[in-house]
Amino acid sequence: MDAVKVNNLSKSYGQVAALKGLSFEVRRGEIYGIIGPDGAGKTTLFRILTTLMLADSGTATVDGLDVVRDYREVRRRIGYMPGRFSLYQDLTVEENLDFFATLFGTTVSANRHLVEDIYRQIEPFKKRKAGKLSGGMKQKLALSCALIHKPTVLFLDEPTTGVDPVSRKEFWEMLRRLREQDITILVSTPYMDEAGLCDRIALVQNGEFMTVDTPGNIIAAYPDTLWSVRSDRMHGLLADLRGWPQVGTAFSFGDSVHITAGSIDGIEDHLNAKGHSGIEISPVRPTVEDCFMRLSR
Repeated sequence: MDAVKVNNLSKSYGQVAALKGLSFEVRRGEIYGIIGPDGAGKTTLFRILTTLMLADSGTATVDGLDVVRDYREVRRRIGYMPGRFSLYQDLTVEENLDFFATLFGTTVSANRHLVEDIYRQIEPFKKRKAGKLSGGMKQKLALSCALIHKPTVLFLDEPTTGVDPVSRKEFWEMLRRLREQDITILVSTPYMDEAGLCDRIALVQNGEFMTVDTPGNIIAAYPDTLWSVRSDRMHGLLADLRGWPQVGTAFSFGDSVHITAGSIDGIEDHLNAKGHSGIEISPVRPTVEDCFMRLSR
C-alpha cells in the first residue's frame, strides 16, 4: 500500500484553477519532493492531503485512509509543518513541544528519540519564547512539534524558505535520518537545488505535474546539448543570445546564461558584433532547474 495516493484531484479558487486533475502515488519510506515556484499549487495540495481543505473533485488517501471520510484518523497519523511559522510565539520552546505532545495524547519523553538530533540544537534555548528564535531555530522547533507524536507521514510545506544555507543543509540531513525511521516525507520547495536530495520529485507548474521521476532520470532525459555562455557584459548577454536565430532556449543561470542551440557556429562573432568580449562558451551538464525551465516552456 502506498503511503499517499492521489487520483484526479482538482481545486479552483473562483476562475483560478489551483490543481488540475493531479494523480500520483508516494511510496512508503521515501522522500518525495514537489518542486515548483510560488503559485504552482503546492500549498493547496498539502492542505487537501492534511484534511484542512476539501478538493472540488478527485480522491486522496494517506496511510490508506480517505482524507475526507477518515479525516480524524488521518490527523492522528500525520505530521504537518506549514510554510508559515504557526506555533505559539508567546510560549517557550519546551512549552510548545509539551503542548503538541499533549494534543496527541503522548509525552515528550515517550518519543524523544524521534526529535533528539533536532531538539539537541534548540535545547539551550528551551526557556526562550518561540517568537524570539532565529529563523533556523523556529524551523527546528516546528519540525520537532510535527514529529513528537510519531507520525507515519510527514508533510513539509516549503520548510526552508527564508532559512540560511547552513540551516538548510542541516535540515535536509535531519530528513534523511528521519526516513531511516520509516517515516514517509512529502516536502515542497521552490529551491531547485533541493530536488537532488529527494528520492523522487514531481515538477509542478500551474497546478499540473510536468514530470515525475528520480532527479537523476529527469536530468538524463534532457534531450539537448546545453551550453554555458559568459561575457564581460552580462547585463545584455541574455537578450543578445535570444536574438541569435540558432538559439532555441536561453535562460539566466547564476553568473552565466544557459542555452540550447541548433548550432553554435558563428555565435561568438554575433556576440562580438554586439560589443561583447571575454566570451566563454562551454558545454555543461543540465540541472533539475534546466529541466524545469525546458518543460515549463
